[in-house]
Amino acid sequence: MAKMSDNVLTVQDLAVSYGHIQAVKKVDLEVNKGEFVVLLGSNGAGKSTLLNALLGKVRPNRGKIIFMGHDITQWPTENIVASGISIVPEGRGILPFMSVMENLELGAYHVKHNFDENLQRVFALFPLLVKKQKRPAGTLSGGEQQLVAIARALMSSPKLLLMDEPSLGLAPIVINLVYEVIAALHKKGQTILLTEQNARKALKFADRGYVFDLGASVLSGASQELSNDPEVRKAYLGGSD
Repeated sequence: MAKMSDNVLTVQDLAVSYGHIQAVKKVDLEVNKGEFVVLLGSNGAGKSTLLNALLGKVRPNRGKIIFMGHDITQWPTENIVASGISIVPEGRGILPFMSVMENLELGAYHVKHNFDENLQRVFALFPLLVKKQKRPAGTLSGGEQQLVAIARALMSSPKLLLMDEPSLGLAPIVINLVYEVIAALHKKGQTILLTEQNARKALKFADRGYVFDLGASVLSGASQELSNDPEVRKAYLGGSD
């Protein structure tokens, strides 16, 4: 069991609605320091809504979000980002007409200290971006743009890195590259909470996972346990054999 000091994120009995639509009905989860945790579930299961709630982009109508010992449930987004949460959004969300470097600078907007140190760390992780730092981000390939999105999120030295469907729309060879990067970050001690429909790939690298269904966290366990669970295999891994 993790020590209290190891706990980075705790979500308790969370519910989130968009008007009359309840996107998240009941979510309980936790992420400990240095863990790579994956959220599995189909479209509409509530995974992305949860990430938006963690960032303060939507307000829960029930429950608590505890980050690094602080109740951030009602905090504004800029305070949440400054406290140590950043995201690689679904679809990358880079600004295509701005240069790679300008996109990276935006990643440090709320956390400007240690900019040079963070930039060198990002360039060491993504040497490709050194050569392309002056190019408009929109001229890069889809895989390269995903690397820019990850690098931008790392520019604030996050205590918790959120990633929303990082393999979406990418070719298999690029997905492998992205997950090699995620695995390297995990090995360096980065705490990661990731949503993913590519369950097989995510469970191969993650420590633990939660399964979402109809807005609720319905199952959790170590990645190997989930990989071997008959219902998980049937629903997300393409069969039970």
